[in-house]
Amino acid sequence: MFQVQIYSSKGVIILILKKYLQKPISFATTVAITATLFTGTGVYAASSTPPFNYAEALQKSLYFYDAEKCGPGITGGKLEWRGDCHVEDSQVPLIPKNKDSVGTNLSQAFIDKNRAVLDPDGDGTLDLHGGFHDAGDHVKFGLPQSYTISTLGWGFYEFRDSFKQINEEEHMIDILKWGNDYLLRSTFLDKNGEVVAFCYQVGEGNIDHNWWQPPELNQKEKVQRPAYFATSENPASDQCSGAAAALAVNYLNFKDTEPAYAKKCLDTAKALYKFAVKYRGCGYSGGFYNSSYDDDEMSWAAVWLNIATGDQAYINDITAVGSDGRYTGYLKKIINAPEDNWQNIWVHSWDTVWGGVFAKLAPITNTQRDWYFFRWNLEYWSGIQHENPSDGTFMAGTPAGFKVINTWGSARYNAAAQLCAVVYTKYAGKQDVSDWAKTQMDYILGDNPMGRSYEVGYSDISAKHPHHRAAHGSKTLSMLDPKEHRHTLWGALVGGPDATDKHVDETTDFVYNEVAIDYNAGFVGALAGLYKYYGQGQKPLADFPPKEPDSVDFYAESKLEQENAERTQITVNIHNETSRPPQFVDGLKLRYFFNISEMLSAGQTIKNVDVQVMYDEAGVIDGKAAAIKGPFAWNETNGDYYIEIDWSGNSFYGDREFQFALVAAQDSNWKTHWDTTNDWSRKDITKNYAVNERISVFKGGVKMFGQEPSSGGTEIKPGDLNKDGNVDALDYALLKRYLLDPTTEVDLSVWDLNKDSEINSLDLIALMRLLLANS
Repeated sequence: MFQVQIYSSKGVIILILKKYLQKPISFATTVAITATLFTGTGVYAASSTPPFNYAEALQKSLYFYDAEKCGPGITGGKLEWRGDCHVEDSQVPLIPKNKDSVGTNLSQAFIDKNRAVLDPDGDGTLDLHGGFHDAGDHVKFGLPQSYTISTLGWGFYEFRDSFKQINEEEHMIDILKWGNDYLLRSTFLDKNGEVVAFCYQVGEGNIDHNWWQPPELNQKEKVQRPAYFATSENPASDQCSGAAAALAVNYLNFKDTEPAYAKKCLDTAKALYKFAVKYRGCGYSGGFYNSSYDDDEMSWAAVWLNIATGDQAYINDITAVGSDGRYTGYLKKIINAPEDNWQNIWVHSWDTVWGGVFAKLAPITNTQRDWYFFRWNLEYWSGIQHENPSDGTFMAGTPAGFKVINTWGSARYNAAAQLCAVVYTKYAGKQDVSDWAKTQMDYILGDNPMGRSYEVGYSDISAKHPHHRAAHGSKTLSMLDPKEHRHTLWGALVGGPDATDKHVDETTDFVYNEVAIDYNAGFVGALAGLYKYYGQGQKPLADFPPKEPDSVDFYAESKLEQENAERTQITVNIHNETSRPPQFVDGLKLRYFFNISEMLSAGQTIKNVDVQVMYDEAGVIDGKAAAIKGPFAWNETNGDYYIEIDWSGNSFYGDREFQFALVAAQDSNWKTHWDTTNDWSRKDITKNYAVNERISVFKGGVKMFGQEPSSGGTEIKPGDLNKDGNVDALDYALLKRYLLDPTTEVDLSVWDLNKDSEINSLDLIALMRLLLANS
């Protein structure tokens, strides 16, 4: 049945149709299947009580970004359960966005004028692949994307040795380059190096958030991904300057090791900043990440460009003062107007980066003003006495002392404040604020009234149900199915507690349990600083992350609908439960075996069996019916036959039901001779769904699951490919021929000698060794 499910993300209410498949399963094999598919990995090593291992927490925090990667080149990476996705971002149609949300926000006139820059190869598309998904959703939103890349780069710039000491430097470099490369790819420069357009968003929140599924299963026909650009027609200086900051800080991170790459980052950063200065105005986000204004992002870019180039003009853009003594630079937004001073008590975040601006501005200008703002924010957060003892303005804490400035994602803001604190300690030499940061990080890692770690996978008390589609791995578009996440979202920082220290660890709760790339950005840098000051001697985990548990990816269930003296009516349910990574699979089919020896004894033949189709789920929901074939003889001497249900041409993920009946005709005496007791696949089928190992399942002609009855020959040995009773050179030749043309049907249990569920050259090597051993 279908039921309306309501959920929200970042304040936008979404209605989705949830398909419930209520299929109780009670077979021994199913216990193993559900144990491996639906519980995720349970490998935890860190202590659940202080002292906490910051090396391990930092190590794990990086893997969240492997889970958030978008585009080609993901399959085979650090997380087995993530694969290539949204490859269509490589070919976004270069057209104005139409009613189906296909295309871009560019006008036709702009496209025609700048086609040579936008589409140099003339294929009519834009290559915008790469970057990171925003959260549990799959939009690439502009401000959190650039904020994340710049803030991760900032933490790496300040505390690179921490990453080196825990053997994660190369991992961090990979993450930064994945983000940098996306920003570079999204910047379109003319022959003079001037910005013509910058793509800051791919995807549409109100479309994307309707589909609760892993990103590998995105269907562009259903989840369109329009692209939004900053241009002279549609300014987005907040987006351009945010990207400029990210590329500038990462110029610094790569200039000594990859100077040519670093120069490209810096040149692009300068061009983006220049474009932002010329065309002011905030960009679009569809109501999800609307910017308050652009002065803070402009300052963030300017301060990093100063550090990268030494050009004082960038600092003047921030701090310039007019003849009347009022600020005319970007600081005017928060200093000239007293009513805006609340910004000073905010924290470094995707929307307001003043905390980071003053953290970098103070060491450059070395003015009392900038050090005051930098220090005052941290005093406000921590409760440490202000330099002005008469100032009693401090943030209230939870009963346990955790500082919550906003209950939606409280831990992200707190972690970003911690990053500012450890940076302050680095430049000011005062450790009081980083001592405070340590207490807050220990709270996040588990020293709290809930007894819960807010870093997923950190320890056995970690939150286990983050609001994240890929880790959850639903096949039914429901956040409630499966009950347990299929995968551990290693290192993700969930939203965190409210002002009463309460937290709800439920997939559906996006306020308490959402994860996002901006959440982890400050968290990573804070951990790197805390490791430097408090974690020396601590060690990361070896051989991390652990392998995903073995699973049964393809199998069949069955249940009995009705049965009498002339018919058996069965529903079978074929499963594609691939999860490393999930994928739509074509070419699935199954075989159901039955026996007509009693009919043969009565003078009847297989022609007296009628196969009737009662229901085909694929035909209903996919528009492509399964094909039923046969009956085919399996062992005519014994009266064994089978029918084949073939979903070839229908690529799907999850499961598909198919109900059929085998009906025996009456003989000349109006009598039927139907007996199910000797039917191979009918054995043990009940009225309830259960996994049926006597139904064989094939993928692309290779048997992936199930046992089949004897075909009348001798027992088949692994390696006896031609089933002649011997393992010899004939089998070797047969396997070599198959590898050249893998189109024939084979029995995986006989052909897969190295047991990796594939037929490949490794099996040929194993067969050669077997032949040598037998010679």
